Amino acid sequence: MAETVENLALTPDGRFAVGTTEFTAIDFETTGLHPGHVVEVAAVRIRADGTVLREFSTLVNPGPGVDPGPAHVHRITRRELDGAPYLGEVLGDFLDVCQGSVLVGHNLPFEARFLDGESGRLGARIPAMPGVCTLAAARRALRLPNYRLATVAEAVGVGEFAAHTALADAYVCARLVTTLVTTHGLRFTERPVFPELPRFAPATRLSPRRVVVPSGGTWMADFVDRVPEAAFGATGSLQDAYVELLGNALADRHISDAEARALGAAASAAGMSDTDLHRVHTGFVKAMRELAESDGVITAEEERDLRAVAAALRVPETLHGLRATGAASGVRRRVLVLGDGLAEDDLRAAVLDAGLQLAKKLTASVTHLAVGSGVPPAEPRIARAGELGAKVLRVAEAREVLGLVPRPAPVSAPIPVPPPAPIPAPVAPAHRPVYAAEQRTAAFVPYPQPPVPHGPIPPVPSPPSVALWGGRVLMGFGMLLMFITVLALFGGAGLAAGVFVGVLGVGGLLGGWQIAVRA
Repeated sequence: MAETVENLALTPDGRFAVGTTEFTAIDFETTGLHPGHVVEVAAVRIRADGTVLREFSTLVNPGPGVDPGPAHVHRITRRELDGAPYLGEVLGDFLDVCQGSVLVGHNLPFEARFLDGESGRLGARIPAMPGVCTLAAARRALRLPNYRLATVAEAVGVGEFAAHTALADAYVCARLVTTLVTTHGLRFTERPVFPELPRFAPATRLSPRRVVVPSGGTWMADFVDRVPEAAFGATGSLQDAYVELLGNALADRHISDAEARALGAAASAAGMSDTDLHRVHTGFVKAMRELAESDGVITAEEERDLRAVAAALRVPETLHGLRATGAASGVRRRVLVLGDGLAEDDLRAAVLDAGLQLAKKLTASVTHLAVGSGVPPAEPRIARAGELGAKVLRVAEAREVLGLVPRPAPVSAPIPVPPPAPIPAPVAPAHRPVYAAEQRTAAFVPYPQPPVPHGPIPPVPSPPSVALWGGRVLMGFGMLLMFITVLALFGGAGLAAGVFVGVLGVGGLLGGWQIAVRA
């Protein structure tokens, strides 16, 4: 994990219950995978019960002329960045939201590397903050085909959201962590320790982006959410970030040659080899082809879109022999699950893991509506589903009707520790988490011109040591003896005595100089 964040795992057998701990979900939109610059930052502070305490978001100017990166994914233009504040101007507000809380990110090591890089360029020293990764935690709690943010969000019942806008992603990440620690009972493996963060000057301007929630997903977005993680090969924070980026680019059914080249260039700059890229691209397209063929029907639309994607990703051989077989047969099972309990989350995960389509809202394409025990009988969607011809089921019977394999209970080695201990609310005797512009003890002056990387901060001079003072005194004594020798020789003193005292003076001067230099 990067220097500004200390990894704190959430597991089913963790020692410490969350208690009153507060979380701050963060998300950065960036110019690339790594290295790169932040172009949008967001933070959402939340309690474990889901209560939102504070939010913060703004576009960030990475410097005049700096390319915004994959604009076809995050949709941030250079013109928008020209009027945005520099990161140095808003860093204080961002840290204010984080103070005294556990950071949360989906693929947190990726976010932390950018925070490290940007704070280093600014010369700001930020102590390591405790943080949890929802991607890693979801792998422990849910069995899913993959663990992209959109896929995990579907599994816990999050509806449509504006993916790759920092504030929307941060809100979804906040929802994930609260669901994992409440519904799924994950706990900390270690007690979080909250450092006192530096206080910087408050921002005088922000440039938040307007978030537009998409009206609905595409067939390819459904397929992307169901692509098995094994199709990508080895995992890691960099590859997870690239798969997230690629998946969001493909979700709108279109990726041009230029966009594919831009994604490949970003991955190469971050350290992914051509072999890694070819493996990921091949696995992605092959898996989507298998999903499209799973019902025995390939529509003309599916064939056209798959071929366009395969060509843009330079893997057209993966679609050898693909032919449209006709219109959609209407037999594809599409399941909508109502409810937000553990059984409902497990059913959604099982639907995705089985390669079935998981609906986010009730439409005519839904074939099965599974209703959780906490959903009131008067819920309007239950009656409407019957009118649309969907089969209405209780969650308890849905697995059998849909032919889903029961999910085995997570297996984990027991830890011989005392019962879970609650985490008390963070308390600092001298400083509490301060919001707005109170009690600032440091001032960070943002750059009026393009940010220029700082060199190492010079060390603070230490007071002279005893050895240094001793050397100086001995040098003074030696000079005094030499002065006395000269006066004595001019006054008629004996030559032998003068030479003897003079040698003592020179020795004292040289010895004192050596001592002072070493001190």
